[in-house]
Amino acid sequence: MSAPAPTQFKAVLDQEDLANLPRDLSYHPVSNPTPKVLTPEQVEQFNRDGFVKGIRVYSTPEITEIREYFDKLLAKVVAEGGDSYSISSAHLRYGKVWDIVTNARIVACVKDLLGENVVGWGSHFFCKMPGDGKSVAWHQDSSYWPLTPSKAITVWLAVDDADVENACMRFVKGSHHFGAMTYRPSDPKEHNVLNQTIENVEQYGEFIDDCLKAGEISLHSDLLLHGSEANASQRRRCGLTLRYAPVDVHAYMDWNLKGVWVSGSDPKGHWANRSRPTED
Repeated sequence: MSAPAPTQFKAVLDQEDLANLPRDLSYHPVSNPTPKVLTPEQVEQFNRDGFVKGIRVYSTPEITEIREYFDKLLAKVVAEGGDSYSISSAHLRYGKVWDIVTNARIVACVKDLLGENVVGWGSHFFCKMPGDGKSVAWHQDSSYWPLTPSKAITVWLAVDDADVENACMRFVKGSHHFGAMTYRPSDPKEHNVLNQTIENVEQYGEFIDDCLKAGEISLHSDLLLHGSEANASQRRRCGLTLRYAPVDVHAYMDWNLKGVWVSGSDPKGHWANRSRPTED
């Protein structure tokens, strides 16, 4: 499927949009005894804990080039009235983001968890400026996405170093095994970048800080509880989230039109296969 598709999608769907969709929101364990890039222990960890982290995919010169590109892109978006969180579905518009989504080193890690036929469908910069006061409340990605079954994963690429001081992402280890969780609408006083909050998350597992050096990635399940505090430091914390799914995942609300086949093919032709944008 390669028909033209719109380049604007809602980054956060209204919950009434999702409430009546028939979705399987249960964890589907990875079965891959012979991974090619990840170790068998990392695959086992992903099944057990819901994430793996600290995988180097870009060298220091490469991530420096990506950071310089993002700096220019952010300045452009802000000049047009956006902010540091508004660069979403970026692979549909910007060729250099499309290049990251399709990067063979990232895709190889993803394939070890999702299989040979994989689509990349999401890309969103989460850039916490120094002292911006915004947090990301505890949530599950799957509750925001019109996808079924729940097999999607997020790759979090550190554009800047991410650590506790500048509000790195945090995981609740093993929480993906509890299925879909109850959330409430976020209170404006929370200054949440998104719009859902899951409470009392300590009951689901141990907190793990996703500290990454620039150029490293983590990968996590769409059912894993995660979030991040506000950045109270004097250092920026920018990450690019890349979303992938096996092609047997069904997307409602035209989200299949975001697709780029990053490996294999889509026998049913459900997902679009977007070509590289000409911009930049």
